[in-house]
Amino acid sequence: MKKLLSLVLLVIIIGCKSDKKERKAEEKPAPVTQQEVQSPQEKSIAEGKKIYSKLCAACHLPGGKGIPGTYPPLAGSDWLTEKRKESIRAVKYGLEGDIVVNGKKYNNLMTPMGLDDQQVADVMNYVMSSWGNELTDMVTPQEVANIKEKE
Repeated sequence: MKKLLSLVLLVIIIGCKSDKKERKAEEKPAPVTQQEVQSPQEKSIAEGKKIYSKLCAACHLPGGKGIPGTYPPLAGSDWLTEKRKESIRAVKYGLEGDIVVNGKKYNNLMTPMGLDDQQVADVMNYVMSSWGNELTDMVTPQEVANIKEKE
């Protein structure tokens, strides 16, 4: 009888350990496929899109076309491509005074948005890769940190 009881107890213990291994295997997340992995640039652009939607779209509009005579376009903007530092500075510190975008003069006030360097980089990467703009070099938080309010 003791042998039978020992054998039953042994089967139960082994069964419990086996069950724990199966549960642990089920708890492991599925492996990430290559399609689910975003490059740093893709991640930055996705984050920038969220920021743009919350803070920038009210003036520059969801499609980046701006409001003629009031808020300059970001879509197809020569100012973004030709004045990278000035563009970053405008997002980081705001902008006041005359600028010329795509041959048209704008003179309005853009207040600072209160973004940190990563957020400025993200929104710049989004804007510079949307609406016909082509991002050639990703804006980095370090590049943003190096931009001073006055130069």
